[in-house]
Amino acid sequence: MNLSQALLRALADRGAREVFGIPGDFVLGLFRQIETAGILPLITLSHEPAIAFAADAAARYRAGLGVVAATYGAGALNLVNAVASAYAEKVPLVVLSGAPGRHERRSGLMLHHQVKHLDSQAAIFREITCDQVVLDDPDTAPALIARALQRCRSASRPVYIEIPRDMVDQACGAVPPDAPATPDHAAIAACVDEVLTRLASASAPLLMVGVEIRRYGIEAKVARLARLLGVPVVSTFMGQGLLAETDAPLLGTYLGRAGDPAVTAAVEGSDALLMLGVILSDTNFGAQQQEINLHKCMVATDGQVAMGYHVYPQIALEALVDGLLAQATPIGEATAHQPAAPLSGLVQDDSPVSPSDIARAINDLMARHGRMPIASDVGDCLFTALDIANTALVAPGYYATMGYGVPAGIGIQASSGERPLVLVGDGAFQMTGWELGNCQRYGYDPIVIVFNNCSWGMLRAFEPQAGFNRLSDWHFADAARALGGDGERVHTRRALGDALERAWQRRGRFQLIEVMIADGAVSATLDRFVAGVRRLHAPACA
Repeated sequence: MNLSQALLRALADRGAREVFGIPGDFVLGLFRQIETAGILPLITLSHEPAIAFAADAAARYRAGLGVVAATYGAGALNLVNAVASAYAEKVPLVVLSGAPGRHERRSGLMLHHQVKHLDSQAAIFREITCDQVVLDDPDTAPALIARALQRCRSASRPVYIEIPRDMVDQACGAVPPDAPATPDHAAIAACVDEVLTRLASASAPLLMVGVEIRRYGIEAKVARLARLLGVPVVSTFMGQGLLAETDAPLLGTYLGRAGDPAVTAAVEGSDALLMLGVILSDTNFGAQQQEINLHKCMVATDGQVAMGYHVYPQIALEALVDGLLAQATPIGEATAHQPAAPLSGLVQDDSPVSPSDIARAINDLMARHGRMPIASDVGDCLFTALDIANTALVAPGYYATMGYGVPAGIGIQASSGERPLVLVGDGAFQMTGWELGNCQRYGYDPIVIVFNNCSWGMLRAFEPQAGFNRLSDWHFADAARALGGDGERVHTRRALGDALERAWQRRGRFQLIEVMIADGAVSATLDRFVAGVRRLHAPACA
């Protein structure tokens, strides 16, 4: 076995299903090994941000490892923004980078793709990964690979693995399995007892779930806990789509001022709010109607549990949930419930299309044919996704990087085989929409809805008079056939409903529906969110 094969086998053993990559000279040997070994399939796209977004989405959707591979310098540094997004949103992404060989390092010459020092790239990735290893010795490589992959999974954050190009064929031993966890059972028991005591003594207990319950694959356990306790559950803005395949007593998604008033009142009125895997970010809590006092909440995230001024360190989220399941008894009467789609019944007439009409059309489609996983970009397409029936959703809701949607949809289909629905604005489509041209090589057929208002629409919602937020009309639907898919441009609600049904019926080619949205038309959710954020940041009157 050589070093490349040992690395690939270790990735496969830990749940990776594919490698997304773009070849380059320093990584050609590794790519040859990936292709010939047949341990993991290699999927190539057109630009490095897209392969990282695709791997990120695959990891989010499957609750497993995502793997991305690129060459040194010009390739790997193109990954930085997407890897930063994965770090911020706690995605277990493995970054594989080729690198100069040992003899090249000793040449005394500046090497192509080198920035400052030969180790500058690793230093950059140190800021956006939770572990970094350089496999420059086949004797130490197995232990380093094992350490990095274990940290990737336990922290649910990216790691960086650099492979000098003269190492890929070196003989290497197998990577050892993960070291067994050594939980502090006494600390877990004390933590569980305090959580259950607080919940039982409360008049309005509530569970709030965030992305970590998906990252650690414990959605089913959390749903069972909510049913056992009889306590209602809400998801966060980032957690939209969680528990969609369970029978949890789910109220809906908390959006503060921008959301359902009943959900907002339940969250902000709870006297025992148990947050499981929630990222404490402005996007999750920035539009609060009234401030949530975190010292009165129970917050289980980042491997610890905080309750008031008590902190239980090194309590894994799954260990906490397992402990609660073992000890919990019913304290409420909430029963299995999934919120209905907030919008449905598209009126198919010749009126212009609004974002809310898109939500209605999708909800109607899913009511007829079944749910689809959704990959959404940021902007009003993501706020529109919040009005779609609760279904699996991947989106960079906190880091909020543009360009995520289309490659994320490719990542979902590549990794799961399921056909995704992609929601993307015209600004983001200009960045990465052209990756759809790669679908024909792999037989992918996502349905892509482009929200085209010839602007960066969400930014215009905050700066409506600014000229810099306007974009040209690129006629995306016209390009679909040249890229190997089918495209339609629609202006009316009737045309939208018909186009969406046709897209559902066609298989084997991507389907692009370019929806022309009237100037200034935004979803009601975005409108409320913008208003709430403005009130929050408005200067106090003297």
